[in-house]
Amino acid sequence: MGRNYRIDWISTITLICIGLFGLFLLATINQTLFLQQLAFLIVGIALLIVVSVVHPAILWWLAPFGFIGSLFFLTITYVAPAVRGSHRWLSIGGLALQPSEFVKPILLLFFTWAITRFPPRQAKYIPLHIVLFLVPFLLVLKQPDLGTAVVYGSFWLAMMLAGGFSLPLVLACGTIFALSIPGLWNLLAPYQRDRITTFLSPGHDPAGAGYNAIQAMIAVGSGQLFGRGLGRGTQSHLRFLPEHHTDFIFATLVEELGFVGGALLIAGYAYLLWRVIRPLVRGSLTDAYPYIFTIGLFSMILTQIFINTGMNMGIIPITGITLPFVSYGGSSVLSLCLSFGLLWAIRGR
Repeated sequence: MGRNYRIDWISTITLICIGLFGLFLLATINQTLFLQQLAFLIVGIALLIVVSVVHPAILWWLAPFGFIGSLFFLTITYVAPAVRGSHRWLSIGGLALQPSEFVKPILLLFFTWAITRFPPRQAKYIPLHIVLFLVPFLLVLKQPDLGTAVVYGSFWLAMMLAGGFSLPLVLACGTIFALSIPGLWNLLAPYQRDRITTFLSPGHDPAGAGYNAIQAMIAVGSGQLFGRGLGRGTQSHLRFLPEHHTDFIFATLVEELGFVGGALLIAGYAYLLWRVIRPLVRGSLTDAYPYIFTIGLFSMILTQIFINTGMNMGIIPITGITLPFVSYGGSSVLSLCLSFGLLWAIRGR
């Protein structure tokens, strides 16, 4: 039988435009970062196109092996030297790669395969799904990388619900989780506890744990309606704002381009997410594979956007996570492009 290949070029152009938006910001910060990010974006788009033509049957066959490989790469990060006290990075050929980012599209594919093969609507399969999720989740949590672990949890739960997991059972599990929070507190790294404490009281330690949050909110507030102008942000260019090209690039953006610039970026994200979810809303996705994968990708991107922008504005605790296609980071760009390539491959069969 033939295969109806189709790639959503409007979505692809939209994500390229969002990537170019980030490139303009990086160009005002550091020319080297700009050139590196541009190279990663070009490679990412090429990867998206190549992956989108792979037949889904091949992807389903590879899914379990990809999951095993992802666990291997997450594990070897603990052998690599620690960077800033965490085991998140691998140095390959002079490039610093973050395995937890590359694992995201692999987990999306594997969870789609597992949920379809072992439907969570049947209670006997729920323990299996929990184990399959907890292994990569705990490996990332202990690196430590709380932000990425939360993203894993968000898209896994959304995919489980899409696969028939009982909502009342989810609420019951959520209640148990809430009651266990005091015990989970001891599993957090000291700096993660400081971030939560700082969120509740930013002024408690303004020169220490609360510094990042305060500087980010100052940057966002100083941008006002139209911003200070591209390349004229004092918080970022005078280095008051830490990680202004990665975790806090949204604060950099709003300081330089104001509320209008931030709203324009959010509108771009909203349109991209709509393009992802539109076939579900219109009821044109009837097969379980593309349906569950779409829900997972939508949840993953939405969670990253919410966490990054939220922590920049001081409405949620700070956790290290990139703003999709805007923050500097080759691992994030390639991971997202691979995810979209898988989406078009699965939908086009």
